[in-house]
Amino acid sequence: MPQSRHCLNPLPLVVFCLLLSLAARAEVTTLSSASIADIHRAMERGEITSEALVRQFLRRIEAYDDAGPGINAVLQLNPAALDEARALDAERQSSGPRSPLHGIPVALKDNIDTHDLPTTAGSFMLAGTVPLDDAFLVKRLRDAGAVIIAKLNMSEFASGGPLNSLDGLTYNPHDTSRSPAGSSGGTGAAIAAAYAMVGFGTDTGGSVRMPSSANGIVGLKPTLGLISRDGIVPLALSFDTAGPMARHVHDVATTLGVVAGVDPADPATARSEGQVHQDYTRFLDRDALQGAKLGIARDFMGADNEVDWIMESAFQTMRKAGAELVDIELPPWLLASRGDFYRTIRYREFRAQIADYLETTGPDYPKTLRALIDTAMTLPSPDSEQGYIPNPSRWQLMLKEDAGGELSDREYLAVRDHALPLLRDTIEGLMDEHGLDAIIYPTQPRRPQRIDPEPNPDSAPGSGGSPVTLANLTGFPDLIVPAGFTAGGLPVTVSFFGRAFSEPVLLGLGYAFEQRTQARRLPRTTPPLADAMRVAIE
Repeated sequence: MPQSRHCLNPLPLVVFCLLLSLAARAEVTTLSSASIADIHRAMERGEITSEALVRQFLRRIEAYDDAGPGINAVLQLNPAALDEARALDAERQSSGPRSPLHGIPVALKDNIDTHDLPTTAGSFMLAGTVPLDDAFLVKRLRDAGAVIIAKLNMSEFASGGPLNSLDGLTYNPHDTSRSPAGSSGGTGAAIAAAYAMVGFGTDTGGSVRMPSSANGIVGLKPTLGLISRDGIVPLALSFDTAGPMARHVHDVATTLGVVAGVDPADPATARSEGQVHQDYTRFLDRDALQGAKLGIARDFMGADNEVDWIMESAFQTMRKAGAELVDIELPPWLLASRGDFYRTIRYREFRAQIADYLETTGPDYPKTLRALIDTAMTLPSPDSEQGYIPNPSRWQLMLKEDAGGELSDREYLAVRDHALPLLRDTIEGLMDEHGLDAIIYPTQPRRPQRIDPEPNPDSAPGSGGSPVTLANLTGFPDLIVPAGFTAGGLPVTVSFFGRAFSEPVLLGLGYAFEQRTQARRLPRTTPPLADAMRVAIE
């Protein structure tokens, strides 16, 4: 006689229902796709440790930076990273985490001071110099329990292409024939290739945002003064800022709350008093685009048809999410003069301010820009013993910087004291006139350029050039979010540019866009390892 279904063993059904329930609220992803929040929850559940996390990233660096495609994003590993991770694991067990960054691996551009690792600004002229102290933001990271896993390659003295005299070229992991952009190209490539959870670059004229765009990651150039520049090799303090770079908007927001704040050693941070938030993740809202008004700066489009098409798709996504988009026009005088304004400030400030920094290095290192140039001239050809490589394009620019003039020059003072305030007022007036929450445009109007010097066949004539210096000239924030990929697999990003200290607004808008597009992809040259660590995400 058939057994009644009511008498069947209920255990398999219970297990099935439990598994179905778990699947409904969680999925398993590789480490390279997980966010800091995913990792933090996995650590709280005891599923992974900081030591295991660091080991996994070190294995990826070994597989893809030292071997494989040879991305060459890492300049130096922290030999104490595993010991630090083990100590932080023990601390978590005994007293709990210090912050959401507890045990999280972070990588730094090599112009950010670390007391236990050299800071060279990518130059053989500073090879081996170890600062006496950490940069302010590094102290904040360490205090929060982050693990500094590596120092990263960069354009020499934070200017120029992806080449430096100390370690050569860095390559774009999406296509190694393409540039990762500069000057934080090592950070952009490292985070795209999942060598760490978050990285830091610096931005004087687009150097966080261009590598974020070229490598298809999230990057934030914050408001000038939100993050201290103390302990960072300067390029031009009127424009310089550090910025977080990560694979998720949430990770950028998490990290910003740790490092932002007033620092007496950097007078510019005084303006951030009352503007700093300890937790920027509370502004992340999937519906932030609903009711937002955004201005499209088409002055920065028209140079690359495929980039423009991806932008139009991104704009349509924003409209469907409830945003109102209007076209805006920037004044012709602004578009025509911004390059001159930028160079007038940058050349003069680098000449004076790099000398101030060089005074903090040991007695055997150059102490002025002229001394750097003289040292560079001792390397007319590659040094096979040391591995040093001439970098003539950057060193030729140093000659221009050395001849750039003084900080007392009338031209410099006119731009600093009159032109830049006028430019800020103009942008704010334009946003007020249209009632804008942000201005949007392609971060880079063209796809990542080829490393070789041949003309880029992908580019078309036209457009108002790169928009990135606009955020430096004004000191305003600019958030970069992946928007899509070209047919050849090259990333394209959109910029959310806003008023001073509007990071909460920009992060909310960027997060809402990111959640609808998920235009994030692990580079094809750096796939998950065969035994990649997996993390359950909710």
